[in-house]
Amino acid sequence: MADVLTYTFTKFMSQSGSKKDFRVTPPAPTQCKVLIVGEQDLGRSVLLLSAVTAASQMGVRVVFFARKQIQSLPVSLQNCVPCLTPESLKKIKFCYPRTLEELLQQVAGLHESTNTFPTPPSLIIVDGLEDFVWGHAVDIHSGEQSCTAHLSSLLCDTATFLTGILEQQTASSAPCRVIASYKPKEQIDESSVSDQVLDTLDRYFEVRCTLDQDRSYKAEAAGLKEVWNIYFSGTAITLEPCTEETGVRPSLVQEWQLLIFPDGLMEFQLV
Repeated sequence: MADVLTYTFTKFMSQSGSKKDFRVTPPAPTQCKVLIVGEQDLGRSVLLLSAVTAASQMGVRVVFFARKQIQSLPVSLQNCVPCLTPESLKKIKFCYPRTLEELLQQVAGLHESTNTFPTPPSLIIVDGLEDFVWGHAVDIHSGEQSCTAHLSSLLCDTATFLTGILEQQTASSAPCRVIASYKPKEQIDESSVSDQVLDTLDRYFEVRCTLDQDRSYKAEAAGLKEVWNIYFSGTAITLEPCTEETGVRPSLVQEWQLLIFPDGLMEFQLV
């Protein structure tokens, strides 16, 4: 399920937003794969915010894969987490594979004992799947769909393998989660075929988190830089209310809004 993202959003919830109290049902080990779909730079900011939150607040190890090197934390993230300590960042390992083949090798390398001692990562993040699967099919002599399926299945198998080690070490359910981002191909016109890479990803990632910019006058009226609608969908989502008074009901779709202020500060609202 999207427990890491949901936890992140609630940690940075707008003070003026909804304060409905809810808890997230702990996900089963096979239901911990989330795909963020939308604008690339915003998706990267959400991934980084989730990585930092998981490392600093949840105390887990994170492996962050990206093709483009991250020189510094985005201003939005610095504003959200002003008290971030170097010790927290040490729990995040940044890896920069240049090709799909290198990414596959590095993900497979997470099975090695050097990467699981003393504690294996509990969160695997892949930034910009499109950077690896588009135009890199020649690396493994197959089409984009086959490349996508190969990478997705390896991520799933690796998460399952690491989950087993975590459970042995902690004697409790401690699933390894996977969060990846993907920017769909732009449609030329309404008759264009669907994005088959995205269709393939949906078969492996049980939860989709869609980022959709609100282009109404809400941002301007509220003095905001941007407003984004965030939609969770998928069969692995199981939200339960803490009390009958909360008004939050179990649903397959959960909606949030992301408010971005002129200074880069990011806040979330539960819709």
